[in-house]
Amino acid sequence: MWMLYAGGSAVAAAFVAIFGKIGLQGVDPTQATIVRGVVMAAILVLGGLAFGKFTGFDFAMFSGRAWIFILLSALAGAASWLLYFIALQAGPASAVAVIDKMSVVLVIVLAAIFFGEAFTLKSTLGVILTIAGTVLIVFK
Repeated sequence: MWMLYAGGSAVAAAFVAIFGKIGLQGVDPTQATIVRGVVMAAILVLGGLAFGKFTGFDFAMFSGRAWIFILLSALAGAASWLLYFIALQAGPASAVAVIDKMSVVLVIVLAAIFFGEAFTLKSTLGVILTIAGTVLIVFK
């Protein structure tokens, strides 16, 4: 089931680039990112209420460590969104999106370093091919 969710995420992310590129014409990317964040927060809360997953916060479930890393994740996500919209306004959507997806390479490397996840021949080949594909798309 997780693969279907991941596939849906990829489709939604593709439309972020397309709709964002169109919407950013003549708009400040910082302000556009703020609007995007507010709309996303509202949709997430309403969606949680509608599907019964959000009935209020249970702050007791969050340890101090969890708070720190969730907040760091939020900061990284906000930086990613802002930089993505700035790049999308200035560059071609296809190149911006593929460079943004180089995060996959970074996740594979960082997961191997921090979590001991396997760095196998397959994953190494995947990283190399991802980098090669990015170079081919960006430098047509």
